[in-house]
Amino acid sequence: MDLEDTKEKLVKELDKNKKLEAFSIPIVIVFFIVALLIGVGSGYLLAQKEGPATSSESRSTESSKEAVGVLDKKEFPDSANGTLRKGGIDGEGNFHLERKGGESQNVYLTSSTVDLSKFIGKKVKVWGQTFTGQKAGWLMDVGYLEVL
Repeated sequence: MDLEDTKEKLVKELDKNKKLEAFSIPIVIVFFIVALLIGVGSGYLLAQKEGPATSSESRSTESSKEAVGVLDKKEFPDSANGTLRKGGIDGEGNFHLERKGGESQNVYLTSSTVDLSKFIGKKVKVWGQTFTGQKAGWLMDVGYLEVL
């Protein structure tokens, strides 16, 4: 067997007149258009569905109260009511809740989750995590706020 005979058995020319019938160009284009439409449609439907309260965006609760933050009682087990005021105490907290009983009952607040500045002067209930303060009697990192 010589080299020419071996080459002839291994390499065969394709029939140029034969078309690929399984994946013709129009079928592939139609497939991609349908897949694109399904993707856009399902994305739109999912965006319309309101998910769990996990963002810090304002949202109305069932009782039509304004609420922001993440209501996770495991992460934010402590709560307090009062009127939100600007200012902490000796560098602890940026805001505080005024409560009945005078200044000794204030709750000093910080938050990386909720923009508290939008609620100054309003009566609110906050949920958060209490931390030990050097000057503040009660220092809380707020995770969820509800306007009362």
